[in-house]
Amino acid sequence: MLIGTILRSKGSDVATVPPSATVRELLAVLAELNIGAVVVCEDDSMIAGIVSERDVVRRLHDTGSAILDAPVSQIMTAEVRTCQMDSNVDELRRTMTNHRIRHVPVLDAGRLVGIVSIGDVVKSTIEQLETEKASLVDYLHR
Repeated sequence: MLIGTILRSKGSDVATVPPSATVRELLAVLAELNIGAVVVCEDDSMIAGIVSERDVVRRLHDTGSAILDAPVSQIMTAEVRTCQMDSNVDELRRTMTNHRIRHVPVLDAGRLVGIVSIGDVVKSTIEQLETEKASLVDYLHR
């Protein structure tokens, strides 16, 4: 299965914030959209980083509430792993597991077109296994 298949079923909306947005503003976006991470972009196409709820929690623990008024550029991950629409879901699942990554932006011709979470990847794998199981059961009952 390809990443594009996941995006077709879940949609291609991607929450973004500029690097200058405060952590407080980031938290508002995360809470309003009920999501775990946003892509940090200067504009809609150039990825500057990614920032997650875990990044916020770690920084709150390290530096206290002063971090809430800091720009997200101070807490984001600048080296972002991305994938393409035609990337293989199994390969991405291994990458996400091995590198402990929970969110991966999706690019098409260098342009941000979506984001997949580890939950999206696991869900697609379960669906694929259920389809294979149904086919095997059908084959055995013929």
